[in-house]
Amino acid sequence: VLDVLWEDRDVRFDISPQQMKMRPGEVLIDCLESIEDTKGNNGDRGRLLVTNLRIIWRSLSLPRVNLSVGYNCIINITTRTANSKLRGQTEALYILTKCNNTRFEFIFTNVVPGSPRLFTSVIAVHRAYETSKMYRDLKLRSALIQNKQLRLLPQEQIYDKINGVWNLSSDQGNLGTFFITNVRIVWHANMNDSFNVSIPYLQISGGYVLGFKIDPVEKLQEAVKEINSLHRVYSANPIFGVDYEMEEKPQPLEDLTVEQVQDDVEIESDEQTDAFVAYFADENKQHDREPVFSEELGLAIEKLKDGFTLQGLWEVMT
Repeated sequence: VLDVLWEDRDVRFDISPQQMKMRPGEVLIDCLESIEDTKGNNGDRGRLLVTNLRIIWRSLSLPRVNLSVGYNCIINITTRTANSKLRGQTEALYILTKCNNTRFEFIFTNVVPGSPRLFTSVIAVHRAYETSKMYRDLKLRSALIQNKQLRLLPQEQIYDKINGVWNLSSDQGNLGTFFITNVRIVWHANMNDSFNVSIPYLQISGGYVLGFKIDPVEKLQEAVKEINSLHRVYSANPIFGVDYEMEEKPQPLEDLTVEQVQDDVEIESDEQTDAFVAYFADENKQHDREPVFSEELGLAIEKLKDGFTLQGLWEVMT
């Protein structure tokens, strides 16, 4: 069974070497040298890895200082002028993200002048991710069927078509057809093609339960056996659908990985890191919010943003 997919759905700071490794199905698309993390580590030269699920920035001088930014968290990518300690005033890549209701902003600057590859790689791969969500997300009532046939995705192959499948989402049920492929299961109603559902294997074992009935029971058992078999094959080597290739192939990640040297210090494992604080994004704040009286503190404070509490802020600090 697939490990829980977090790489494209999370923003993480100072991850372990194990979390930096490519998961099954994750592919390194581009590797950019001499990239500065201008927002959080201004003046620090690093390496930017662009995969089909996320971008990873890693400090060259201190490899344990790093970032992992999943494409599913990205709200917006733009290019603007930034003040880099290594390049001065120069055009940089701005990435606005949202993760667990917190907004983070990342700014990356290419230390080597004259190369637009930082912008083209990240923007193009993110676009490829955004246009391939059918591989990864459960979809209802989509344009899946044309002339009673499944509209195949790139890299998709049909392994079986099963007629007489009842969808049990309503009291009376709906009679339809199953398409079983190498990346998903698709059901559509025979009387209405637009009444359908696409279930990627990536979503199986998730929190969404769908009921289907196939008669006789022997036919049902054969379908379950086939789906389980294809799910196992998919889990060993998932197809995430992000199809993008660079003209120059990057080196394998193993060749780019530097072994981390253990510091001679003891780190409390339950202590929260504050590495993320430098990346907080409050792009709508033009001026200080109005002061309000805090009964907890007994003094006037700036009004907190919606969703924030004093207790929560103290927990971040401690």
